[in-house]
Amino acid sequence: MKTRFYAVYLMLTLFLVSSCGSLRAPVFDQYSYQKGTELKVDAINLMDKATMSYDSQQAAIDNFDSELAKMLEYQKNRENNTISYAMWKMIANPDKNFIAGFLKRWKDKGTLSSFFINEAKGQVTEALDLILQYEGKKDPAAENKLKAILGL
Repeated sequence: MKTRFYAVYLMLTLFLVSSCGSLRAPVFDQYSYQKGTELKVDAINLMDKATMSYDSQQAAIDNFDSELAKMLEYQKNRENNTISYAMWKMIANPDKNFIAGFLKRWKDKGTLSSFFINEAKGQVTEALDLILQYEGKKDPAAENKLKAILGL
């Protein structure tokens, strides 16, 4: 009788733990961290070229846009990933002051000044560093900063 009680108790506990998806903490994802790091380096390198004409860098811009779209799609389909996905959506939004917004401005203006590029790189780097810190550590401080940026 006791054995049956413990078996039922164990099954009920496992069911409750496995069904509480909202209580699950996001876990470290090597691909997200690695790809995010690559995108950060590529973004900074691309931004450095914005003193040249947008058209002269079209192939590099298209490649970067493609990689960013892949990351966004990957993040969208990860489980328990609301915060990271929302931040990547913001980074990829051409109406925000992150890398996609920078690329839109570059396209509209043709070329950008070194002063503007350096200021924009600070914003883009800070945002990407924050998401990489969150992806790497999943610590509450980074999570709270991301939530503040996202308005969550």
